[in-house]
This record gives sequence, C-alpha cells and structure tokens, in this order.
Amino acid sequence: MSNATKLPTKIYELDFYQWIENTINQIHQGDIDRLDWQSLVEELQDLGNEQKHQLESRLLVIYEHLLKLAYWSQEREYNQRGWKVTILEQRKQLKRLLKRSPSLRPYFREIAQEIYEDARQITSLKTGLNENLFPPEPIATMEEILAEDWLPNFSD
Repeated sequence: MSNATKLPTKIYELDFYQWIENTINQIHQGDIDRLDWQSLVEELQDLGNEQKHQLESRLLVIYEHLLKLAYWSQEREYNQRGWKVTILEQRKQLKRLLKRSPSLRPYFREIAQEIYEDARQITSLKTGLNENLFPPEPIATMEEILAEDWLPNFSD
C-alpha cells in the first residue's frame, strides 16, 4: 500500500473535521479516485444507525411517560404536567425525524414491541409498580404515538 492511499485514513484518524472538509472538497471537485471510501462508508453507516438510535430513544421516552401517566396514580397529580410536556417534546422531535427520513417508518413498526418491553421494565423500576400491571402489548399504536393530542386513559 502506498503512502498516497494511507494518507486519507491518516487524516481521518488524526483530524475528523479536516477529513470531512477534504472529503466534501474532493466530491465537489469530482476527485473520487482519492476518496477514503472505507471511512466514508463507515461514516454513512454510522449516520444511518444514529437515525435509528434517535427513533428508539424518543420512542422509549414516550412509552415510559405514557405508562407513568396511565398507571402511576400516586404521582400523577403532581407530575402529569411534566410527563405531558416530555411526551409532546419527544413526539415533535420524532415527527421531525420521520419527516426527514420517512423510510424509518417500517423500522418504527419493527422495533416498537421491543422498545415498549424495555419501557415496561424501566418504568417498573422507576416507579416501583409491578411490570405485570402494564399491558404486554404497546400502550399506543404508531398513529397514537405521533398524535400530539392523544393520551391514554388513566387507571386507578
């Protein structure tokens, strides 16, 4: 391997921002032969994974707060405003994410049950409520998750 082929990777490892600038300039100039393809592909994969992670994280927070709102009656009176605000904030961010990347919608449907199960476990630990109190299936559909005015019925 020549020094010329090692150089882009070396820049990538030493100065990530400079590597980005160089890569952008090379693409603009049509200089694709000198691109650090391996690093570029890795970064694009990481970007895709980050989008999925954002979706998962926002969905988890929404499910947690919906479960608290619906089932944690002892704390509802004092905390429901904050829970509702958090739900709304996360919904808005999730809707923006799906607007920018509509191809994530199938992933949303694919991952919802797993994220909900995580939310059940986490919410149980946070609240001290028995996990079996929460329904085994997600408390909300994708449409309800995204509907800014939808909230679950309260159980007491």
